[in-house]
Amino acid sequence: MDADLLSIQEARDAVEAASAAQKTFKTADQATVDRVVVAMVEAGAREAKRLGQLAHDETGFGRPESKEQKNLFATRTLAARMDGMRTAGVIDKSEDGSVWTVATPMGVVAALVPSTNPTATAFYKAIISAKARCGIVMSPHPRAARCTADALEVVAQAATAAGAPEGLFKCLGQTEGGVTLAGTDALLEHPKTDVILATGGGPMVRAAYSKGKPAYGVGSGNVPAYVDRSANVEKAAGDILTGTSFDWGTLCSTERSVVADAPIHNRLLDALRERGGHVCSDSETAKLRAVVKPGGRFNTDIVGQSPRRIAEMAGFSVPDSTRALIAEVDTVGPDEPISMETLSPILSFYVADGWEAGCARCIDILEFGGIGHTLALHATADRVIEQFALRKPSMRIVVNTVAALGSVGMTTSLFPAMTLGPGTVGGSITSDNVTPMHLVNLKRVAFETAPLTDDSGRALEGAGDQHGARETRRTPATPSRSAASSRSESSSSGPSWMEEIEDRLLSRAGNPSSSRPAGSANGAAPSSRPARASLPLPDVQIDSLIDRFRS
Repeated sequence: MDADLLSIQEARDAVEAASAAQKTFKTADQATVDRVVVAMVEAGAREAKRLGQLAHDETGFGRPESKEQKNLFATRTLAARMDGMRTAGVIDKSEDGSVWTVATPMGVVAALVPSTNPTATAFYKAIISAKARCGIVMSPHPRAARCTADALEVVAQAATAAGAPEGLFKCLGQTEGGVTLAGTDALLEHPKTDVILATGGGPMVRAAYSKGKPAYGVGSGNVPAYVDRSANVEKAAGDILTGTSFDWGTLCSTERSVVADAPIHNRLLDALRERGGHVCSDSETAKLRAVVKPGGRFNTDIVGQSPRRIAEMAGFSVPDSTRALIAEVDTVGPDEPISMETLSPILSFYVADGWEAGCARCIDILEFGGIGHTLALHATADRVIEQFALRKPSMRIVVNTVAALGSVGMTTSLFPAMTLGPGTVGGSITSDNVTPMHLVNLKRVAFETAPLTDDSGRALEGAGDQHGARETRRTPATPSRSAASSRSESSSSGPSWMEEIEDRLLSRAGNPSSSRPAGSANGAAPSSRPARASLPLPDVQIDSLIDRFRS
């Protein structure tokens, strides 16, 4: 049978199975959910090394030891951060009990999984879906179909043994024809697919958003790292090379460019050399350009390859111990291939005199291919950090750490995630690191706080005043007299209660009134002000009204 037809039918069957299982799992209580998640986490962690090697062998990308570390991050680190997170039933009540928040699962998640992080992303998306009580169907990259399916099977079996229903986790590509674009489209467009979670390149993310479904999509990073004159230059060099060499640059949050403040330019280059960076000569830089974008098209053969291998492809040699290829360049854009996101251990290197120029250069880099995603800042000057925070079109600005790992939450307190939203500037609906809470709908149960009628169904005077009505609800009623008689007493004995409020406002503002002139608004003669207790409104309500007027 035609491969597309097989893949389309596989997608339909998978969504139907996941939907049926999710209808059962959506009623699970928090204890059941957490038991299932713990089982998945431990099963995935046990297989982290094997699956890291399998991902490397199948795709040819990256480093097995880095992939193992990512697998542990997407299981145990993720689980540690989710500890105590409530995702089932009533998960919160407001302080006064007037609003309850109830978590309900979104349903069936269609998950697109990239070839650069195939097993860690499978673990992460399956675990956060289970935590949210969702079903999930994954569409792996064809180049990583086997390792993605294997990773999902590991956690799916553990989940079923812990009490999750069969069919809650599915992966395409298990038929003879493998996973195809037609099958992926069928998954994304299926009526029982409720939300799309897309991680990958720009075209994949745009395809996800075109399906008419709620979707979370993330695309390219092209992360610049600015090193200010106030930075610890040696630590910055170590952090940058750690990020670039991690899994040979396959994380979208990996440092792609260095922008050096002019006074520390040479010092930073020396520090990079000392820590394993190879600073290319002019002729090597020209050869590197040619191998990055031969014939005007990006060369995918360099993705996730070692510096030694890339240099060999370009026609020069570097030691096996080299951690990154560093090319000094002057421009950003399509005419400078080294300034693009290469998903490899290649760093473009720029010089800017002062943080303002450095800020502008970083924006150029982000706008060329990574707007909204991540920026690394190495500085100790508070003014510089603050200005970068205010000016940069990046949803994650990681300071004095490894961008590749800090942005995903490994070296920072950001939520551990393999899906990082770039916000609307980057074409996404979210600017967050995606968590289980992005896969739940939050239902609100709201109790009356501003009644329009009393217990007998009669209209309340002043109904609709939210603040006043709320205070009335909390203050016991005084049955001895009506509001009308209170107003009458106030009128006959001195200034009205509204005048009392006005006087208190003036007093709070530092302009206390002396006394009301004769012939006040109600025509009464001047007299001493009545005691506050004689007012028709309790003191606490008047104080609340005063606070409202002040704000």
